[in-house]
Amino acid sequence: QVQLVESGGGLVQAGGSLRLSCAASGSIFSFNVMGWYRQAPGKQRELVALITSSDGSPNYADAVKGRFTISRDNAKNTLYLQMNSLKPEDTAVYYCYAAAGPDGVSYWGQGTQVTVSS
Repeated sequence: QVQLVESGGGLVQAGGSLRLSCAASGSIFSFNVMGWYRQAPGKQRELVALITSSDGSPNYADAVKGRFTISRDNAKNTLYLQMNSLKPEDTAVYYCYAAAGPDGVSYWGQGTQVTVSS
């Protein structure tokens, strides 16, 4: 059973930085793609960033381009999201996501709260 466990969320002032981590229970090589989504109160869950396993190329939502960086450490089976220049509108619960296998079975972490104060 795949488990994804996020950590690193918290309260930060606008302009500050946080780094989220997502530890996977198995080898992240087994995932076709990994990424981060977020959900703010009263809003739908939205994509923040994805990274493919084939070539490691990242994709970002326009709202975070130039401020967030997604990366992975294959040896530690961990996915990261470095968030810089944080804005109050980045406040949300951030979820780690992974898809595996030919059918792209999805897995989600439990979420970690990020709160950016103005």
